[in-house]
Amino acid sequence: MTEAEKKLLQAQHRLEEAQARNRVKERKVRTRRLIQEGAILEKVLPEVRTMELSALEDYLMQKLPQHN
Repeated sequence: MTEAEKKLLQAQHRLEEAQARNRVKERKVRTRRLIQEGAILEKVLPEVRTMELSALEDYLMQKLPQHN
């Protein structure tokens, strides 16, 4: 393997690592947002704490206007 090939391979690995870090960062941001949204939902509608997810979805579909 030539020196140029080694440098190219290293650059590719650095790019892949940077992309992996970005995916982790984006996933953490999404997880935090979902947790915060869930907390707000529970604060506004305490009864949702005891609902199954499918029942919660049905409940919200009935309460909220449909967006087409």
